[in-house]
Amino acid sequence: MASATKTTSHSLSDDDQKTPINSSSIVSLINPTDPPANASTKGIQILTRAQTSHPLDPLSAAEIKVAVATVRAAGATPEVRDGMRFVEVVLSEPDKNIVALADAYFFPPFQPSLLPRTKGGAVIPSKLLPRRARLVVYNKKSNETSIWIVELSEVHATTRGGHHRGKVISSQTIRDVQPPMDAVEYAECEEVMKNYPPFQEAMKKRGIEDMDLVMVDAWCVGYHGEADAPSRRLAKPLIFCRTESDCPMENGYARPVEGIYALVDMQNMVVLEFEDRKLVPLPPADPLRNYTPGHTRGGVDRSDVKPLQILQPNGPSFRVNGQYVEWQKWNFRIGFTPREGLVIHSVAYVDGSRGRRPIAHRLSFVEMVVPYGDPNDPHYRKNAFDAGEDGLGKNAHSLK
Repeated sequence: MASATKTTSHSLSDDDQKTPINSSSIVSLINPTDPPANASTKGIQILTRAQTSHPLDPLSAAEIKVAVATVRAAGATPEVRDGMRFVEVVLSEPDKNIVALADAYFFPPFQPSLLPRTKGGAVIPSKLLPRRARLVVYNKKSNETSIWIVELSEVHATTRGGHHRGKVISSQTIRDVQPPMDAVEYAECEEVMKNYPPFQEAMKKRGIEDMDLVMVDAWCVGYHGEADAPSRRLAKPLIFCRTESDCPMENGYARPVEGIYALVDMQNMVVLEFEDRKLVPLPPADPLRNYTPGHTRGGVDRSDVKPLQILQPNGPSFRVNGQYVEWQKWNFRIGFTPREGLVIHSVAYVDGSRGRRPIAHRLSFVEMVVPYGDPNDPHYRKNAFDAGEDGLGKNAHSLK
């Protein structure tokens, strides 16, 4: 079926709209053929169908840029604008009726039965509503978290001579919450700790002179009491030490540095509390710690496993058209967010004469909790919320 972005839509004349539209007529609109030379086009308005993004497609780079620029420009003062950190910029997912309209006429699976209807029959739209972005913004200067909705009225690539336009639909400051820390904050926290003299002394007591070997992981404090209340942006770092600073596969997590307690103000990047509570010996250097080829027990890789080959000489059994995937009788759309990672939309099954049966509107991993289960300090507070605190999508790796 031809791409929806390359076809034209035909709005019907008044006489045509008196008759309900059947599936075959919709298909002819989706895949219009050139009319005969003597055919009359009286009463038919030709409209360019300019929907290049499905309502559920992840935001493009251009859309993200427009959304960020729109929110930053809406800042009340230069100080507010300069203090903005954009923690998350994602698609503000539309209502189901907008998705149904897109699937009915603009994009596969092209289901005419989903078109809205009036007494005169099905209504043929000329375009969809503008897409929207949802932004989570942390203001470092004021320690405030806000959520913004931006309408992406028109977004074209500047290389095509287009222009960018966005409009703030709403903004709301959320009290007593803290959004996830970002990579910049992780790096800043590590630098603050490494430059803190009491921390340097604690490392020397453990025989660590080269601070480049030290790894500082900023962990969320959790909420164990009023001292941990989210009115402050706090972290309690965990410390590790590599044995080689120039090895790209070095597993520093094999050598935790224990007995050290630190509390860091992530808003102002200062160490609030520090204690060297107990001198715990470092785990010895182990050449097998990296689990890389050749570093196995005995010093050689196993040779008793036969090769595994997966071949598809006729290609895969699935088809991918943009974000739309078909596999056997299943079809769905793929999305992606920094927090959840993979999102699967509009899952359906083509069930013979019953047609396309909706199975699920939206599927994702909303959270993954990892309780370490050790009552000793500092491990008792290691209960990672991998989606909400770190982001499954931000830590995903391509399988290619």
